[in-house]
Amino acid sequence: MVVLATKLYVEGDARERATDSLRSLIDNEIGGLDVAFDLSIRDDDFPEVALEGEDVVVAGNVLREEFGEIGTDLEPGETYVGTLESWSDEGFVLDAGRPIEIPADELGLGPGSPTQIRERYGLVQHLPLRFVYREDEPPRLADEERDHLYEWTRGDGRLNVNSATRAEVRATLNRAGHAQDYVTVERLGLLEQSVICTEGTDPPGLLASVGEYLPAELRCVVP
Repeated sequence: MVVLATKLYVEGDARERATDSLRSLIDNEIGGLDVAFDLSIRDDDFPEVALEGEDVVVAGNVLREEFGEIGTDLEPGETYVGTLESWSDEGFVLDAGRPIEIPADELGLGPGSPTQIRERYGLVQHLPLRFVYREDEPPRLADEERDHLYEWTRGDGRLNVNSATRAEVRATLNRAGHAQDYVTVERLGLLEQSVICTEGTDPPGLLASVGEYLPAELRCVVP
């Protein structure tokens, strides 16, 4: 059994489409292994994958590597994944199956309040983020996560989106006439995507153009 560290929080038809999309993603990752899987969604919106077959251990490790895992026990010094639940002047709160409070001075993402940092890096709600759990000190954002986010500010700009699958975001961009304005759509979580803009594309302008078509939170990263 693996609980994936990506949330499925949309409702209605969108929930069915997202579940089908996740099932396809899982099959793409482990379909070649000698294993069968059953996907269900927990009450807290985290997907749970039951595995059966000769390659259970390998399949579980593949899914943990691809999506991260929501575990029951957190070991000091180890890195885990939580989804961005809320933010305040005190810091970020991640959902890792339990609330993980990362104080402002443990974010390590430069000056500014947590709200300003969220704006600067275009962090949408429910975005998966890696953190280091510590026993006698507050949790901190993982070094690899800090490096990952810093890289976002060195490129040509991004538009980050939640509440939509990668296919839905790509289809919306193309329908809105922006097929030439992005390099690719990077999947950050099942319903959290990052549109990587081409050189010369203005992320705020892209947001203004496609925002009405996406019932989602959209945040820009402007280099």
